[in-house]
Amino acid sequence: MRSLRSKASAALALAAALVALTGCTHEAGSIAMGRTGGTPVEGGTATMALPPAATPNWIFPIGAPGYGASYNYAILSQLFTPVYDAVQEKGELVTHGPSTLGLEPKYSDGNKTVTVPLRKSSTWSDGTEVTSRDLEFWFNLVKANKVDWGSYSVGTMPDNVKKFEVVDDHTVRLHLDRAYNPDWFTANQLSLMRAMPQHAWDAKKDGGEVGDFDRTTKGAKAVFARLTQHAKSLGSYGSDPLWKTVNGPWKLAGWQDNGQVTLVPNEKYTGPKSERPHLDKVVFKPFTTADSEYNVLRSGGVDYGYIPPSVMAQKEKFEDKGYRVDPWEGWAATYIVYNFNSTHAGPEMNQLYIRQAMQHLVDQKAMSKVIWQGSATSTLGPVPVTPKSQYLSKKMAHNQYPFSVSKARSLLSAHGWKTVDGTARCVRPGTGDDECGKGIGKNDPLTLTLLSQSGSTETTNMMQELKSSLSKAGIDLSVRQQPLNSVLGNSVPCKAKDPGCTWDMSFFGTAGSWYYPLNPSGEQLFSTGASSNFGNYSDKKADSLIRAVQYAPDMKAVHEYGEYLAKQLPVMWMPNPAYQVSVIRNDLRGVEQNPTVTFAPSHWYFVKDSKNVKNVKKGADQ
Repeated sequence: MRSLRSKASAALALAAALVALTGCTHEAGSIAMGRTGGTPVEGGTATMALPPAATPNWIFPIGAPGYGASYNYAILSQLFTPVYDAVQEKGELVTHGPSTLGLEPKYSDGNKTVTVPLRKSSTWSDGTEVTSRDLEFWFNLVKANKVDWGSYSVGTMPDNVKKFEVVDDHTVRLHLDRAYNPDWFTANQLSLMRAMPQHAWDAKKDGGEVGDFDRTTKGAKAVFARLTQHAKSLGSYGSDPLWKTVNGPWKLAGWQDNGQVTLVPNEKYTGPKSERPHLDKVVFKPFTTADSEYNVLRSGGVDYGYIPPSVMAQKEKFEDKGYRVDPWEGWAATYIVYNFNSTHAGPEMNQLYIRQAMQHLVDQKAMSKVIWQGSATSTLGPVPVTPKSQYLSKKMAHNQYPFSVSKARSLLSAHGWKTVDGTARCVRPGTGDDECGKGIGKNDPLTLTLLSQSGSTETTNMMQELKSSLSKAGIDLSVRQQPLNSVLGNSVPCKAKDPGCTWDMSFFGTAGSWYYPLNPSGEQLFSTGASSNFGNYSDKKADSLIRAVQYAPDMKAVHEYGEYLAKQLPVMWMPNPAYQVSVIRNDLRGVEQNPTVTFAPSHWYFVKDSKNVKNVKKGADQ
């Protein structure tokens, strides 16, 4: 396979930082076999375990707020080929390659214009050619419905596109509202684009005619509403004809209510030969808890699973049974969201000194060592600490809020709080430098509620440790565990006193809270009004720094942004675990554990090898 290298500086930075995570690589048209050898064979079924309590629940290529789990994106990317994405080529992360629809983008007019060329070989599964019109369809729907798009943040796509031009059937050109950093724009804006089958989906009602309705705002809203309604009907995914028109290497064979997803090769796929599946079937299997997955893994019920960090010492048992154990490290940050608009505790969340006190009570090193068995690293700000990259300054690599109960108590005491019967209460209300702050009344207790995802022993233990630690400074934390999808659905941006805005904090980071594109900017997370800014954080200086990252083609802007938010604490930084400690059958090859937590089952294949405990026949019908 020919290696396509991005010119983006982000890719170059990560290329130097990332270490290959698997024992197999693609080079010069051949596939390295890994350490045990073997003869590649076609066919078979590979079963991959999904994260605990993780239920895939979104298929529409335009994501909605609350449906942004990484596995949703990873699965739908097998059906709808991304235009640009973070893909691995010869151990590097780049933005385009054989698995993307877009070829290398061309910037001109002082970086105010970008031309996007498309592959000419791609067709939809009904035989219709994939064209520029399919990208225009996506853009028109996003533009008319941006507030309902999970990836929207004010001032970015589609706001920053003055004109979307269809140059020809396989080329589009974006005329931008100003000059942008090509590194950022390719990695974080062009990667949002999707081709969608305009010829099959552009209808305002079920059974209605298909036309160019997306080209008016009213029509685009009607089309979007119809498609979104279908996307929320999870039980019909497997039978709904909408989702049968795909252009990716896989198509949907089944999507059960419990979250089990089955993909089979798209026999009408016309993309690069290197992306055509070797397997007959891939099954993504859900589990309610990590323990239930562990039991099935031990019995041989999955081919690609994971073990809890607590049993890392037993990895030799799996290696003896014919598996390899590889931690899947992510380009991610992990955090607890503060709801600054909380009806209950919004005034407290808006006080920086309270957030500082709580951050001092997060013993990340101890949590990583004891709870995660060393498989987690500290999150110190909005830029990942690992793998090392040029985006991380020396200052960002230093913990601004080391664990200290005494510092936490001092911060609260200095601002008018006194612990009575184990609970901190405001005894000096007001807005002075030594008073509790705006909206906090006399004798108000510092009591908080936290929504936390269920299904993980490590997460449960971490939340209990946090609860105990906060109590040492008089902060009473109540933890309510829910399945991941419920936490995401209940943690969407809200306004104070609105129904559902009573939650104070939210955690959905058992496998990392946010996986970045190549450029770890924060416009989707921390800019005012962003749809993934679940906690309603708003800071004018942060907005300005985020915009600077988008515009300036150097690292100074990224460093200033990261250092500011590391101090301002828009969220509570928590230990960042490996996405999972993967356990993979030795005879299942081609697995590339991309740090951005996407996967490429088209590259997976089985080998025949007498040294392996299992063989491809056993994998064929699981």
